[in-house]
Amino acid sequence: MGAKMGILGKKVGMTQIFTDEGLRHHVTVVEAGPCVVLAKQTPEQNGYAALRLGFDEQKPHRVNRPDMGNFAKANTTPKRFIQEIRISADELSKFEVGQEISLADVFKEGDWIDVTGTSKGKGFQGVIKRHHYSGANASHGAHESFRHGGSIGCRLTPGRTVKGRPMPGQMGNKQVTVQNLRVVGVRPDDNLLLVRGAIPGAPHGYVVVRHAVKKAVKAA
Repeated sequence: MGAKMGILGKKVGMTQIFTDEGLRHHVTVVEAGPCVVLAKQTPEQNGYAALRLGFDEQKPHRVNRPDMGNFAKANTTPKRFIQEIRISADELSKFEVGQEISLADVFKEGDWIDVTGTSKGKGFQGVIKRHHYSGANASHGAHESFRHGGSIGCRLTPGRTVKGRPMPGQMGNKQVTVQNLRVVGVRPDDNLLLVRGAIPGAPHGYVVVRHAVKKAVKAA
C-alpha cells in the first residue's frame, strides 16, 4: 500500500496499556476498517487521484436510489460513512472498485498518523466558556455584567465591529485534525488501532486516519 494511504474508522473510547518496560500509555481505541472502495477518482476525469471509501453498515431503507446504484456498482452493501482519501496517481492502479481494505494493509505499530474527526458540540456559549474571559469583578455596584464580553468596538473609528472579535457563538461541532499521533498497537483480528493520546470527537464518532503529512515531509 502507498505511504500516504488512509482508512476510515470509529472512535471506541480511551484506555491504558503498559509497555514491556513498565511504562503506562494512555491510548485511544479506534475501530478502523474494513473499508470498501466505492469509486476511483482519476486525474484524467476528475483532476486528482483519490479513493472513495465506505465504512460501517447502513440499513438499505435509509439509502436513496442513486446511492444504492453506486453501492451496487461496487458490489457491496450500503455504507454509513463515506469519505475520499487522496493518494498518488501511481498508487491508484493498485486498487479496484469493490476491493476491501483492512487495517493491516495500511498501518503498523510505530507509524505516525493524522486523525480527522468532528469535535464534541458544546452548544451556544458565552465568551467566558468559549474564549476563557475572566469576567467582571463581582463588587458592589456591578449590575448584570459579570459574564459579559465588554466593548466590541468604537462608534466613530472604525465605526463597526472588527472581524475576528471573540464573541459568543457555537462552540465545538467542527472538523478537527490532530497531527503526529503515534500508533502503539495494531490488532488486525479485531480491526482495532491503538493510538497514543486523544483524538477528536465523542465515542462512536467517525474519524479518518491518514499517515502523518508533516512527519513524511520531514523524513524526506
